[in-house]
Amino acid sequence: MAKKRKKENTKSIKSIKAPQESLSRDSSSCYEEDRLDFLLGKLQRSVELAKASKGQVPDKIWTKLQFAIGVNDVTRVLERMPLPDSNANSKEDDKTTRVPRKSPVTLQAVLLATDCNPKWLTKHIPVISASRNVPVLALKDNKGSSLRLGELVNVRTALAIGIKARNCCINKTIEEVISSSKAVDASLATVQ
Repeated sequence: MAKKRKKENTKSIKSIKAPQESLSRDSSSCYEEDRLDFLLGKLQRSVELAKASKGQVPDKIWTKLQFAIGVNDVTRVLERMPLPDSNANSKEDDKTTRVPRKSPVTLQAVLLATDCNPKWLTKHIPVISASRNVPVLALKDNKGSSLRLGELVNVRTALAIGIKARNCCINKTIEEVISSSKAVDASLATVQ
């Protein structure tokens, strides 16, 4: 009897995981080889341009204002972002019991290195990002995408970097990249 229950439990777990995996594949774009080099080069140029116009702000503070660096920081910012389908018609009781918070920081996109070991360190990020309508740009490189991603923000390695939504040339560059990847994905969908 216990074996039968165990089999039922594993079936239900597998059925839960399947939609999440398809959700994460739909909301991310994978960058490899030349396409990855082009993306990182373009981002590096925008970061340097933005740093030149930052004013008197120290580098570390400016970096924290522009990026969420690391798996923990990206996860924290994503979890604090409001869900896109938040009900405006919620009960009045709910509004009075909530503690007012300052406006949350929103992420425009998440850059995710796929070369991490073990994989479960970053497995949750595409799922959370998809629930918040934040695109994920997966970076796959044999040379070590975590090393290359870390160079972008002057740290040794970074498995995940969230780009905060601000009016900056970095955000314009990311918007161009996202729109071009959506156009490529749409053209591939019409071919299939």
